[in-house]
Amino acid sequence: MALSISLVLLLGIVVVLLIRSKTVKPGPAVVCVLFGFFLASTSMAPSINRFMTGVADMIGQIRF
Repeated sequence: MALSISLVLLLGIVVVLLIRSKTVKPGPAVVCVLFGFFLASTSMAPSINRFMTGVADMIGQIRF
């Protein structure tokens, strides 16, 4: 749960920065946000969640 909140916060910050730098205009950014919102309610959401958890675990196991 903490991971998903952090990821949502990070992605939200990225979207805001992209809009402010005029790399992405507000219209397409809203469409992307809505796409993510509706994607979360599909049957693909658990698979995406498992994939992202696996990626986060893999990153967490990297030792320098």
